[in-house]
Amino acid sequence: MNVIPEALRSGSPLAEHYLRYDEAIHHLYEYDFRDAGSYAARAEWLDRTEDTRVDRQDIVRFLRSYNRRLNSHPAVMESIERLAQPNALVISGGQQSGLFTGSLLVIYKAATIIKAAREAEMKLNRPVVPVFWIAGEDHDWDEVDHTYMMTADLNITKVRMPGRYDGRASVSLVSVDRENWLEAIHKLEELLPDTEFKPGLISDIKAAVQDDNLSLSDVFAKMMGQLFGSYGLVLLDSADPELRALEVPIFERMIEDNDALERCYHESAGHVVTSGFGMQAEVTADCANIFYIHEGSRLLLHKENGKFIDRRGYVSFTKTELIDILKQHPERFSNNVLTRPLMQDSLLPVLSTVLGHAEIAYWALTKEAFHRFGLRMPILQPRMSFTILDQHIQKLMDKYDLSFHDIQYAFNDKKDTWLSTLDEFNMNEQFELLKTSFHKLYAPVLEQLNQIEPGLGRLGVTNSSKIEEQISYMQLRTKQAIAQRHDASVKQWDTLDLTLFPMKRPQERVYNVYGYLNRYGTRWLTDLMNIPADLSGHHHILYL
Repeated sequence: MNVIPEALRSGSPLAEHYLRYDEAIHHLYEYDFRDAGSYAARAEWLDRTEDTRVDRQDIVRFLRSYNRRLNSHPAVMESIERLAQPNALVISGGQQSGLFTGSLLVIYKAATIIKAAREAEMKLNRPVVPVFWIAGEDHDWDEVDHTYMMTADLNITKVRMPGRYDGRASVSLVSVDRENWLEAIHKLEELLPDTEFKPGLISDIKAAVQDDNLSLSDVFAKMMGQLFGSYGLVLLDSADPELRALEVPIFERMIEDNDALERCYHESAGHVVTSGFGMQAEVTADCANIFYIHEGSRLLLHKENGKFIDRRGYVSFTKTELIDILKQHPERFSNNVLTRPLMQDSLLPVLSTVLGHAEIAYWALTKEAFHRFGLRMPILQPRMSFTILDQHIQKLMDKYDLSFHDIQYAFNDKKDTWLSTLDEFNMNEQFELLKTSFHKLYAPVLEQLNQIEPGLGRLGVTNSSKIEEQISYMQLRTKQAIAQRHDASVKQWDTLDLTLFPMKRPQERVYNVYGYLNRYGTRWLTDLMNIPADLSGHHHILYL
């Protein structure tokens, strides 16, 4: 496995500036992730503020309980015991639970958390524990109930959890029948080609769904444990009721100080916009940035006439009433994207948190809220980013003289240029000449038709358009016929496109890890974990 740096479009100018940590964004963040001094400064601040977070031993007891149930590898339990030490710190990061772990970026984020924890421990000479935060409180079922595989016949196939859930409950609170799990596994098994690794992989996945009525988050945790438990990766589900009980004081502060927090989010949003960047997440006027669970539905609370309400009119509470409910039923409360960072840092001694580009961008909205809460934004560590490229794909790129940059930015143009070389009769050029000649010959006719009768002129324009349309149609059909004569080569181009940029998106945002584990075995993951850590946030090609 060779690793080569290669640029990848991020879609976030703010995140690109953050990777360089240039002057334009200094005031939006707390630390420069590239500076070793940032880690020492952050660790010193965490030591001084230990008593401002939830009691460390309470968090450790929760993590023991949760991980014993779903992620009980000895290395994980050892990590939790290390976290109990008063000088232990955390590298955190998280993602929504996804079917069969979701897309490859989840794997890369977990790997980054582990590698960043190792690096920080060596820099600081003190325990640093990797913690993966499962965003099980999110309620968008359609975002997590599927994953994508590429089939042998070059189709991108969506594997979806059978059945449908139309409610707004947190994903971790939605139980899935074992029969539905087995049906989804059967679909995955059908799609995976037969290899020496396939039986073991399917067996492991089935082992993760042995119990009845497991949620997507439960199985996600078990599968992540199978992949990363041996590296000591500690898991945490943000929707776990046991964790909610520990979060009561933090939610109470969020409710008591809600107006000031809202002003902080708007102030940070203003800083982002005046720095020349677009809004990174929605900062809505009078939004409480807290969800309330009502009869199984996760409702975003807003403020109106001194009360906390939802837009649908289901609930309405005074501040005092909401705090009373919080103390009796903490499981009814949930964070949104702007308050989750505050919750994470109120629970854990977070040295740095691993984020994707979009997350780095919207975290810029939280700096003032951190300060209001008596916290500091942690070091934001960009996650590692990869495209897997094997020998077969590299040979095709060499054959057609294509670079990764070409496929990312100019694939269609390069393909059209190549197709034009197959046109031995210069048919495309002849069709273009035909269209130009026809337009030139018909123009004076149209002018004369208008002089005879305006209606004839309008009919002539319609007639001209139809003829030009038919010429273009013949041009396209001729192009397709030429391509069909070279069908094997065209499929090779399609293979390049679908392998590296499926659905016109980076590979890591689409394909599931089990397609690669099935082809290369778990050694692929071992090799990924053993390559030298590059925590610069830049994209790399994994040559296999």
